Amino acid sequence: MKIKTLVIILMTLSCSRLQIVDPLAGHKRQEYEASSENYMISTQGVYSSKAGKKMFELGGNAVDAATAISFVISVERPQSTGLGGGGFMLINIPGSGVKAIDFREKAPLKAYEKMYLDKDGKEIPRMSLDGIHAGGVPGLVAGVLEAHSRYGKLPIEKVLAPAIELAEKGFDVYPELAFALNHRKKVLARFPSSKAIFLHSDGTPLIVGEKIFQKDLAKTLKTIVKKGKNGFYRGWVAKAIVKESKKRGGFIRYGDLRRYNVKWREPVVGKYKGLDIYSMSPPSSGGVHVVQILNILEGLELKKFGPQSPKSIHYTASAMQLAFADRAKYLGDADFVKVPVKGLTSKAYAKELRAQIQPNTAKKMKAVDHGNPFPYESSETTHFTVMDRYGFVVSSTQTINGLMGSGLVIPGTGIVLNNEMDDFATKVGAKNLFGAVGGEKNLVESEKRPLSSMSPTIVLNKGKPVIALGTPSGTRILTCVAQVLLNYLEHELPLYESVAATRIHHQWYPDSIRIGPPYFNDKLLNRLKGIGYKINKSPLHCRIQAISNEEGKLHGVSDPRGEGLSIGG
Repeated sequence: MKIKTLVIILMTLSCSRLQIVDPLAGHKRQEYEASSENYMISTQGVYSSKAGKKMFELGGNAVDAATAISFVISVERPQSTGLGGGGFMLINIPGSGVKAIDFREKAPLKAYEKMYLDKDGKEIPRMSLDGIHAGGVPGLVAGVLEAHSRYGKLPIEKVLAPAIELAEKGFDVYPELAFALNHRKKVLARFPSSKAIFLHSDGTPLIVGEKIFQKDLAKTLKTIVKKGKNGFYRGWVAKAIVKESKKRGGFIRYGDLRRYNVKWREPVVGKYKGLDIYSMSPPSSGGVHVVQILNILEGLELKKFGPQSPKSIHYTASAMQLAFADRAKYLGDADFVKVPVKGLTSKAYAKELRAQIQPNTAKKMKAVDHGNPFPYESSETTHFTVMDRYGFVVSSTQTINGLMGSGLVIPGTGIVLNNEMDDFATKVGAKNLFGAVGGEKNLVESEKRPLSSMSPTIVLNKGKPVIALGTPSGTRILTCVAQVLLNYLEHELPLYESVAATRIHHQWYPDSIRIGPPYFNDKLLNRLKGIGYKINKSPLHCRIQAISNEEGKLHGVSDPRGEGLSIGG
């Protein structure tokens, strides 16, 4: 179907079927999308997108661009990601297929199952969220540098130059950063090293328009240029991390930093409408459940109901519910526990789950339980996407977890330490920052990687890229990615509309369907309530960064709900 014809059809749809987000704060649609023939970049940061573009202009490739973006966005979005965090990366190498890199944080060697519980077995409030005990061993530097050493073309000093320059010269605080600083100001104020960068002397946070400088972070980046991975995991930076950890009673030691290892994993692979879906494997739950949700819905032919009809919404929410029940039961670090990936992503298992969905009635949480995939089994975050005309694609989600991570900046380094330890289950049945229920397979264990929902995803058609995307936002990541794929692949909406349309989220617990802006009208909401849904109108905070390849033309969209930039050349 031609785009022009499709747009006309979209304009005639009733608002109960499809709603497209209005331009935000006076911005225009063209500020969030771009087209080009040679390469395309979509990130959550203006400086980050421009750094990626510069790498292409210098003769670099998609991995050079991704490396530059990774380090610049660590400077530009300290509330979301950074050298003190970790993440996942998918790379499509033309002729060689999709590679999956896991540089997720690890629990320190001294970590143990009940470290966040008191003597009575009760959770110690905020211990896994704030301060030194919240931090896992960072993996971002090791992972991004390894990807660059294997596939990049440009020398690392050129690739890291934009990040160093931005950290030294500073930039104006923007609304999302200002919100994060205000939200976490009490925790930041506890640590002099954090307060010196992000707060005024009286403890009030920097506000929109004020300049933020990160000169210590620039010093750390220069050390990484000179010494590579060892510039972070050994030497003065490592000493600073361990010194602060010991000072505050934390568990991270030299051995943790030296033992940190990047994992090259097999991506999760599924099929939808004949297309190949590649996404991240455990310890991310994202790829498994993106594929599982698509498998469940494929047999329901949602296109005949309309993009956001009550029927499509109900079936989609039901598939999410079933996936999250399985997530709580089966997902964890596959290096430590048996995760039935093949079973969870099989078409046969999806058919079994699909049969449980009642066509006109929402199921309550107690009526939904995990399935049994074994018969089918043989065994605050940021995202960016890069694609070039040759089919080279990088899709990467990186994070320090909650806003401003643990709130602790390692003195002298500018590094914001993550609070990824909260992504472990402190005990079976406990809920994390995002309300996800923890299962036995995700309990804390020495050197284990915590469960994640990050879902960097690449879709191929006979080896050629169709679309690549991802997003931040905790457990909402996988449902937001799945919905954009449904909009684009099933309902055949244009990419901008696929990203901008209203999204929903259901994660089994809590027992409600969460609907983010722009909100459905009352008529549609009442229809959903009529079949048994509790409605929670609340932003999902997803910020999709997507690129599609449409007959040789690269089309990028940075979610209009955010402050990113799509740019090409």
